[in-house]
Amino acid sequence: MDSGIRVTLVNYTKKPLETVTWAALISYWGGWESEAFQRMAGKDVEMHLPRILGYGHESILEHAVLTFAIEGCSRVCSHQLVRHRIASYTQQSQRYIKLNPEDVEETFLIPESVKQRPELYGKWKEFLRRAIELYEESYGAGVHQEDARFILPQAVRTRIVVTMNLRELKHFLGLRACERAQWEIREVAWKMLGEIAKNEELRPIIKWAKLGPRCIQLGYCPEGKLMPSGCWKRTKEKWKTLLSSKPTV
Repeated sequence: MDSGIRVTLVNYTKKPLETVTWAALISYWGGWESEAFQRMAGKDVEMHLPRILGYGHESILEHAVLTFAIEGCSRVCSHQLVRHRIASYTQQSQRYIKLNPEDVEETFLIPESVKQRPELYGKWKEFLRRAIELYEESYGAGVHQEDARFILPQAVRTRIVVTMNLRELKHFLGLRACERAQWEIREVAWKMLGEIAKNEELRPIIKWAKLGPRCIQLGYCPEGKLMPSGCWKRTKEKWKTLLSSKPTV
């Protein structure tokens, strides 16, 4: 079922792969000059970048940044997201923006594991409905939204803008696109990866830098005995399918 989480790549460094390649060449090319950036072309990127990344020279990825808008995730997810500290975040404020609750499902994100259990699902919806009512009642009684928000569960949906450089994004995807990651942030991670795959300019970096869960990056699953059954095969197929889809941007 659709969780309602939306992830959109809204901006990124101009000529990102050319920028990364040009930056890398300062280490290897004695004739490097700042003006060389203007002469960088796709053939230069294809000639140098896969090879340089193959050497493990990944600090160059920090010269390209991407900005994503994430909408409809829960505060559970955003709390995990902001633990990745080499990034910039701006989140919808519950202090300055009053929640305008409508339907429970639109206001809160209820896990599928709960929806599959009717005896729990009804209780969850009633609890969340009551939280909305108490929030509104408190606000109506003169309690400012910055204090009324204390009653809201972590399931409340939010919006957040995330900016990461490509190196940190690789680290983030390595941990959060893994099948052992919590399902919601894993969904966000794969949708971020999907946004990159849709972009013709950025798409090659997925393969060259091995953007994805750590099993894709390392060539084996580092989870050992904790690895979910069959996940290595599922993940490889999912990643290959992503790469075989046609870019739309």
